[in-house]
Amino acid sequence: MDLQSLLPVLQTVDPLTEVFARIDGGATVRVGVLDAAKPVTTALLWRHSRRPLLLIVPRENDAQALVEQMRAWVGDAAMHFPAHHEIAYTRQAPDDEVGWRRIDALARIALASSGGAPPLVVASVAAAAQHTLRPADLGRGPGKIARGDRVSFEGLAGSLVEAGYAMVSLVQAPGEAARRGGLMDVFPPGLDSPVRIEFFGPEVESIRTFSIETQRTIAQLDEVRIGPATEWFPSREEMGRLATLLEGSRDRTTLDDLSQLRAGRLPSPPMYGPLAATATILDHLRGDSVLVLDEPEALDAALTDLDELVTERRNDLVQRGELTARTPFPHAPLDVWRGAVDGHRRRADLGRWVTGAEANAFRLPFRAADAYAGRLTDAAKDTYRQQQRGDRVVVVTQQAQRYREVLAENGVEAPVLEHLPLPVPRGTVHLLQDALPEGWIVQSGSGPVGLMTDRELFGFVKQRRTLRTRASHRSRFLAEVSPGDFVVHADHGIARFGGIVRREVEGEQRDYLELRYAGDDKLYVPVDQVDRVSRYSGPAGHAPRLTRLGTQEWSRARQRVRGAVQIVAADLVRLYAARQMLPGHAYGPDTQWQRELEESFPYEETEDQITAITAVKEDMESPRPMDRVICGDVGFGKTEIAVRAAFKAVQEGYQVAVLVPTTVLAQQHLRTFSERLAGFPVRIDVISRFRSDAEARAIIQRARAGEIDILIGTHRLLDPSMEFQNLGLVVIDEEQRFGVTHKERLKRMRLEVDVLTLSATPIPRTLHMALTGIRDMSMIETAPAGRQPVQTFVMETDDAIVREAILHELERGGQIYMVHNRVRTIDDLADHVRKLVPEARVVIGHGQMPESVLKSVMERFSEGEFDVLVCTTIIESGIDIPNVNTLIVDRADMFGLAQMYQLRGRVGRGANQAYAYLLHQKNRVLTEEAQARLATIFEASELGAGFQVALRDLEIRGAGNLLGAEQSGNIASVGFDLYTEMLGEAVEELRASHEHRAPNVLPHETRDALRAVVIDLPLPSYIPESYAPDIEGRLALYQRIAGLRSTEEVEALVQETADRFGALPEALANLLAIVRLRIVGATAGIGAIRIEGGEVLITSERRPFGERLLPRLPTGVRLGRNQIRMDRAALGEQWLAAIEMLLTLLAGARAPMAV
Repeated sequence: MDLQSLLPVLQTVDPLTEVFARIDGGATVRVGVLDAAKPVTTALLWRHSRRPLLLIVPRENDAQALVEQMRAWVGDAAMHFPAHHEIAYTRQAPDDEVGWRRIDALARIALASSGGAPPLVVASVAAAAQHTLRPADLGRGPGKIARGDRVSFEGLAGSLVEAGYAMVSLVQAPGEAARRGGLMDVFPPGLDSPVRIEFFGPEVESIRTFSIETQRTIAQLDEVRIGPATEWFPSREEMGRLATLLEGSRDRTTLDDLSQLRAGRLPSPPMYGPLAATATILDHLRGDSVLVLDEPEALDAALTDLDELVTERRNDLVQRGELTARTPFPHAPLDVWRGAVDGHRRRADLGRWVTGAEANAFRLPFRAADAYAGRLTDAAKDTYRQQQRGDRVVVVTQQAQRYREVLAENGVEAPVLEHLPLPVPRGTVHLLQDALPEGWIVQSGSGPVGLMTDRELFGFVKQRRTLRTRASHRSRFLAEVSPGDFVVHADHGIARFGGIVRREVEGEQRDYLELRYAGDDKLYVPVDQVDRVSRYSGPAGHAPRLTRLGTQEWSRARQRVRGAVQIVAADLVRLYAARQMLPGHAYGPDTQWQRELEESFPYEETEDQITAITAVKEDMESPRPMDRVICGDVGFGKTEIAVRAAFKAVQEGYQVAVLVPTTVLAQQHLRTFSERLAGFPVRIDVISRFRSDAEARAIIQRARAGEIDILIGTHRLLDPSMEFQNLGLVVIDEEQRFGVTHKERLKRMRLEVDVLTLSATPIPRTLHMALTGIRDMSMIETAPAGRQPVQTFVMETDDAIVREAILHELERGGQIYMVHNRVRTIDDLADHVRKLVPEARVVIGHGQMPESVLKSVMERFSEGEFDVLVCTTIIESGIDIPNVNTLIVDRADMFGLAQMYQLRGRVGRGANQAYAYLLHQKNRVLTEEAQARLATIFEASELGAGFQVALRDLEIRGAGNLLGAEQSGNIASVGFDLYTEMLGEAVEELRASHEHRAPNVLPHETRDALRAVVIDLPLPSYIPESYAPDIEGRLALYQRIAGLRSTEEVEALVQETADRFGALPEALANLLAIVRLRIVGATAGIGAIRIEGGEVLITSERRPFGERLLPRLPTGVRLGRNQIRMDRAALGEQWLAAIEMLLTLLAGARAPMAV
């Protein structure tokens, strides 16, 4: 959305000319303006000044929202200068991304003075007051590097370390650098992708950006600018001064830190960096920059609150002996900050109550746009009158096509645009598909200008947020297996992983995986067979027994599981066959309304979401009943898929039932469906225990009469008395939470109507693959852009920490969940919180409250009337309140892992960093199981962690939901991965038999065919540590090599590896050459290739050469019935290539074929 074309018209609004003149003259001006018009007013000030502009607002949430609005007016010039949100004086790991974005904004301000584009920076008063690096420190780092420059490689490495970059083995995030041979990878803050600088001697040969996920080149660059990677560069004098202020502390950790500060070293930069520094963003503004304060009195009040909060925190730590009363603030206190603000000459103070009668004050004539609350025809008629009198009208709505139809019915032709024309003619109406919070009307020098939004049209607006992209981490070898972990070898059973070892075989060095079995037996697995080894995953709390090598123990276990798997597969295939025979309704293609609904989605869909939505539509448009599971982590966008499917059904006259496990979630879905479908004639209602008996009877009657299009409800929807006139789709949220009787009713439904199941309990990818075509599943594994992992703390209950956590969240305008799962004592805890934090508005919510009271509590909390919700686990399923970003769980050791995981998913659903505090009782020894659960949830902080090994017991639970809980014993016997491989094989055999065809070749069968080709050549074949120093990176590369299935894949990996690590060393080139021989040899039906007596010996027992119709073979090849011999010396240095060429001829093809 681009509204910049309106700015020249709005610049003529009286009295802006006088405002501009006063600011240009170095005065401070007070500007009275409507809240809705503050973004455009700021944009006009920035446009006129053509200098950097800093807008300071009271709250961090205000700053984030304003940046999104400002981009409509100034494009990419709008930047957010975020606040650090860690609690003051803590050593907790910071959100590095906040620091990088702060540095980026400061660098953009500095570049404007040397000809760069001036930014418009938005900051909360907390962000603006927080200390940061000095302007001079922006010059740290290598600076500009261009192709052809002569640069010392060692000097570059030293400069990066000095500028705060972390030297790592693999660059995955801003602020990291990695060196390998003649390559230097570095990710400067402010760039979208890291860069790879390649040297030829001392000269920079190439600079290229590369992908974090694939580590492959994206684009070539001529130059790159590399600045600092951290905010904290205190001088030795500043550290010494801070040490003096901390003298008198009694805490041992602080005393250790003091000795480091005196020595000129900065311990715990997140804590001491802001204390030693004194600069703020105001120090980076030159005299000709413009400073805009939004509601100066509110800014002072917010900074006063922050001062008080930090003072209270400091006093508490002084009492504990951790700090002294002289310890400085991590930010500029109010008096210092106010002095810096008053010292800036070019300034505008925005105020909603400024009348213009005050000294140096002006009032801009913006007024609120008329509100219609859904009366679209009335809105269209008024727009027609505005157009006729020559007004310029711009409508920003998420229902642009829908409103365009209404306008056309009332005589107004309005195109839907992405950006406005320049100039914007008088008497025109333009529609833009997007979102803004509020509209306005103003008289410009050339007539009225009106901006209308969904707030005026419908009464509410769901704000679009362009969330920033975060780096995603690559998959780890063997699901992050470490030495000592249990692993499964497909042929030899369960062992402990001993690590990677190098052994000499016939004079050549090779790498092996060491597996340790029962009785101190060891097995060394060649690294090219790494795909035969998988991490052991079994039911939670189950420790497997190590297999004894040389016995029938493992083969018996496999045989037992194979029998059980056959039964499961037969049941699955039988249900699949029954569904294939049933007729269903084939929906038509998407309508215009469907497209409008999807375009109005206020966030950017992830690739996984798009794939899942497409699959659901294909199911609905096919003639057989849909039965699809949408599986995704909490907050990954499953509900939106349900909304779109439901709307598709409703448009063809079918009713939709949405079944949820809890009444609270039913209300949440009612709100979501109602908001998303507000612009369309869809009748939505809810049936749950929040409804009285009379209301429930009326709803049942209306559903029977077809007067409800979408009915959302709990298990009451499954009541035999519940009938629909024309039910077409059932959406089931968290099916595993329903009882056996309800599940039987659902199983019957699957044979009658389309069924869409939403599950936050992860289904492992391996199981998904095994059931492809039997149980339709869509996996959403990608987090929405900008979602940040929830920062999790596990600690003893501490009132000081609870108070700090709550106040910290309140200070940034957020809300808090406090979970206490005992109704009997929940009132006592709420009273304790009220005494502990009297500033907070506390309310209680639990499932035993009267329905009307609980409904009111949840609605009022959602609307922001309360700050803290002290509740039971009623919030566990599906509650989505983006403003709640702190979770405190009392007695977390009493909760199951799945519960804690789901609870933690209730926060962090917006762009803000979220926190989870998992508390356990003081002076109470935790059980081993409770310790393990808390450790697991603490470590599983990555987004989508529900699909990671840290939560594999949830995956086992997911498997039980699909296959039956009785299968857990069989999974425990052989491990999850091997179980699913066997299940996939059984399912394919039964399907092939049912469909009267030969079974498809399964992935593990292809792998086994390749493994059958024995290659024994005297070559060093491994990945040298000097080439890939990180053991995890080497193992991941070995795993990639083991998964290669065609020569094209081998060549692609060669190119990728050379791009990532540099030219291939001989040992790695040999390893890949052997893989090529194995692939081509399998195609040619070869059994083995080895060296014997100076000759290359190729054998084939399965397909004797004497029985083949062979092409003409090269000179020097001696052919026998089962053997081919060649003199190795005669083949020369390229003897491996000569063998591959011969194998290609034997395969009967001009080029090697994929297996």
